[in-house]
Amino acid sequence: MATAEQTYLRTELEQRRERLHTALHSPGADASLSQLLTAVDEALDRFERGTFGLCEACHDTIEAERLLADPLMRFCLDHLTQDEQRALESDLSLAARIQRRLLPEPGVELAGWEVRYHYQPAGMVSGDYCDLLQTNNGLLFLLGDVSGKGVAASMLMSHLHATFRSLAEAGLPLERMVEDANRIFCESTLAGQFATLVVGRATPDGSVEFVGAGHLPLLHIHSEGASPRESTGVPLGMFCGTRFPLHRMTLAAGDSLFLYTDGLTEARNRAGEEYGLARVQKLAARHPGAEPRKLISECLTDLSGFREAVKQTDDLTLLVVQRKDSAIS
Repeated sequence: MATAEQTYLRTELEQRRERLHTALHSPGADASLSQLLTAVDEALDRFERGTFGLCEACHDTIEAERLLADPLMRFCLDHLTQDEQRALESDLSLAARIQRRLLPEPGVELAGWEVRYHYQPAGMVSGDYCDLLQTNNGLLFLLGDVSGKGVAASMLMSHLHATFRSLAEAGLPLERMVEDANRIFCESTLAGQFATLVVGRATPDGSVEFVGAGHLPLLHIHSEGASPRESTGVPLGMFCGTRFPLHRMTLAAGDSLFLYTDGLTEARNRAGEEYGLARVQKLAARHPGAEPRKLISECLTDLSGFREAVKQTDDLTLLVVQRKDSAIS
């Protein structure tokens, strides 16, 4: 586990120890607090002995996201008791249901735009972030990927969701919204936790403005092919005072924007080859004018053929934003 995370957890444990001491000396203190205090003391002792974060059964590293959620963990996933496994499965199931409820409607058609997305976690929960919001200033679309995996990543995804939902209501300029979100994210997460992101706003006249925060290139699909628009900002959460450049473009009727997470570009086949950015761009260029649902379907079909039944190892999210002319919409 990274030094910053260990420092954070040790401080957390010391603070919890002080609170437990105070609670134990209060009138009517529950006897179970003594057991918790013993567990905290044992965890701090493991820090002193240099064994904190190591499984007591196999001595391998305990999963970082589980320690961040509960620093009293003593065993890795492979050595949980049956009761602990059932409790973990129940927690994951609940987290998955909560996360699914945070997703936007499957399709949006408004103000001359049609939007579709595909959200496919590699496990029960995901670190991918996707949202669509209708605001007074236009259609807001967001797609990103937070660092890490599992429950810890899903918690960061939920944090991003709440942050941008709150900021969207303020009607801020797009670059200001991302800068504020970055500061909030940076100040409320650990060192080493960050998120790559694309935040865009589409208006009825076909104008699009977007901010890229260290994410993969956005693809503008038009009659002549697919043009990548590189992200020029650093990921959210790396530096609290980061400024994020704003990009503007205009889409003709039938043009689309294609956004995706690295579950697409970093997917591998049996030979260990990556799907890659070049293949994404070539696929997009073959389908100018395709409806969002069709483009997503073609991408998933091509990805499946490339993988050759190799198991998915990373979360995958695809998002297509297409301008529709008045006759179509």
